[in-house]
Amino acid sequence: TKELRNEIWERFKVASTDVNRRYQKHFDELRETEQQNLDQKTVICEIIETIEYEALKTSVDWENKTKEIIALQNKWKTVGFVPQKMNVKIFERFRKACDEFFLKKGNFFKGIKEDMGENLKKKEDLCQKAEALKDSTDWKETSDILVKLQKEWKTVGNVPRKYSDVLWKRFIGACDYFFEQKGKATSSQRSVEAENMMLKKAIIEKLATIDESVDTEDAEAQIQTLIKEWGAIGHVPFKEKDKLYKEFHTLVDKHYERLNLDASHKKLSNYKSSISGLQGSSQTLYKEREKLVHTREHIKNDIQVYENNVGFFTSSSKKGENLLAEANRKIERLKGDLELVTQKIKVIDETMGRS
Repeated sequence: TKELRNEIWERFKVASTDVNRRYQKHFDELRETEQQNLDQKTVICEIIETIEYEALKTSVDWENKTKEIIALQNKWKTVGFVPQKMNVKIFERFRKACDEFFLKKGNFFKGIKEDMGENLKKKEDLCQKAEALKDSTDWKETSDILVKLQKEWKTVGNVPRKYSDVLWKRFIGACDYFFEQKGKATSSQRSVEAENMMLKKAIIEKLATIDESVDTEDAEAQIQTLIKEWGAIGHVPFKEKDKLYKEFHTLVDKHYERLNLDASHKKLSNYKSSISGLQGSSQTLYKEREKLVHTREHIKNDIQVYENNVGFFTSSSKKGENLLAEANRKIERLKGDLELVTQKIKVIDETMGRS
């Protein structure tokens, strides 16, 4: 009947409306979930894209960051679908960020490998230098060099692990051998140094008791003899070195002032004393001699220049006379300097001859 048809129609409409409502609600919830998934995946991309690569300076830094990236990749896999139109785009963004990270990581470790190769060469070179010095008996200079090599070793970075212990044992073995030999030599040297200290104290006592009534020539001869004896004496205990040096030179200067001897005598005497402390250190003496030879040549050139210039001056005017006098004074002063440097070279040659 018509009434029955109407009733059925109404029931159908209600049911259809309910189905449509539920259908719409399902797809609204699905779209909302997909959007939430897209938001999560976007955050993951942003985290990877904003990595501060400048802060990743060590292997540990990179490995820790790699663990974070792998955790984010695993998180990505647990996140559901995103809106279909964004699916390819967000995945490509994620893959690009990950690829960039692992590319930079690969480049970092490639650089580390290259650096380790360079460090290996440097440490092998340091080993060779230490081994070449381990039998040296130039205790002071070699000690200084080996200490410098040890400091340099600390500045060299890592080497491949399989070489690390071998190189270190090789390097420190050479250093330890030298210092053990030095220790043995030093123990026997202490008694020699103590004897040298007594000899120098005796010279100081002789200087202090030079008779002031003797003439200048005899007094200077006595002083020069004592200076020569002082220079021939070897090392003294280190803690007494400066004290004895000061006492000795104070007395020498006092006698020179009393005898009115010129400054060059004082300088040469002081130099002889200071050089005597380097006896046995041939390399240091050689470097000092080279420096003095260079200075001597420089002074000779200066003298030549001034002597050439003197020929251009004229004494026909007051100004010309002053310039000529000044040039001659400089020439005389330079000749004095030249003589002093020449004497210093002679002192070194004599000292090296005794070494």
